[in-house]
Amino acid sequence: MFIKIENLVAGPGEKVTGYIMVPETTIKLPVTLINGKKEGKTVLITGGVHNAEYTGIETAIQLAGEIQPDEITGCLILIHPVNTSGFENRTMSVVAEDGKNLNRIFPGNPNGTEGDKLCHFLATAFLSQIDFYIDLHAGDGYENLTPYVYYLGAVAPEVVEQSKIMAQKVNVPYLVKSFTTTGGVYNYAGSCGIPSILIERGGEARWSEEEVNLYKADVKNVLRHLTVLSGAVKDNEYGQVEIENVIYENASVNGCWYPRKKAGEMIKKGEELGVIKDYFGKVLQRCTAKYDGLILYRISSLSVLKNESMIVYGEIKN
Repeated sequence: MFIKIENLVAGPGEKVTGYIMVPETTIKLPVTLINGKKEGKTVLITGGVHNAEYTGIETAIQLAGEIQPDEITGCLILIHPVNTSGFENRTMSVVAEDGKNLNRIFPGNPNGTEGDKLCHFLATAFLSQIDFYIDLHAGDGYENLTPYVYYLGAVAPEVVEQSKIMAQKVNVPYLVKSFTTTGGVYNYAGSCGIPSILIERGGEARWSEEEVNLYKADVKNVLRHLTVLSGAVKDNEYGQVEIENVIYENASVNGCWYPRKKAGEMIKKGEELGVIKDYFGKVLQRCTAKYDGLILYRISSLSVLKNESMIVYGEIKN
């Protein structure tokens, strides 16, 4: 079976790399197609939907270089990174040309701005050809994050179940069930019937070989579970805990953010999680925990923007 996306074509046993231009834009996507000799499922792996989340990008780059056709059954499609214009202009997770967050505007619009057109192209040219999807993320350039994985929660039951099993193969301590079906690429993929997960590892505009090696092991274990990559599936080391009722605490004003807690720390109901102050030290907003739970991520920069999620936490499912 051949796999073809625009100008890139890979036959059985072939690996092809190159750029694919997004129609009617200046955006070019670095893409790797890896086609096994035996037919099987097709999996899409993306890094850099958020372009300042470097661990996911470097993981996708290294996987694209390392995995060979004789190791797989079926096909792998890797985009590394997706938001090249944001990466090359060092924005914080938005397309440089229009300032849009790709994970908020799916399935896009062929008649819209650069970001809209990119999302539409991903939905039509890539998602239309795949059976499973793995989206690689991290904390943004100003986010402190504990490793965890999202799986689909508001789609067909069989897609939810397959997504959860995929997530359980990721070697992180926490699972989060997502109930969003639009806006994000992996959420939209789920609404199209594609079992999908979004992995979070790393952050604060940094990456390390240690984190990337852990990330690659995560992805490869999911691929082995899907019988796309050869080898034995490894057990999760953590005995994963599921997080529910996730709250995204948004800032009501611009100001200086002083968090009291770090990602991965436990919290108690009523505990102060952080405050926003003005430039004179006056408290403008206090954030207190609505229930016992765990911090998934929080803003680590002094600057916080109105309507931005300053801290995100959830309850531990019993």
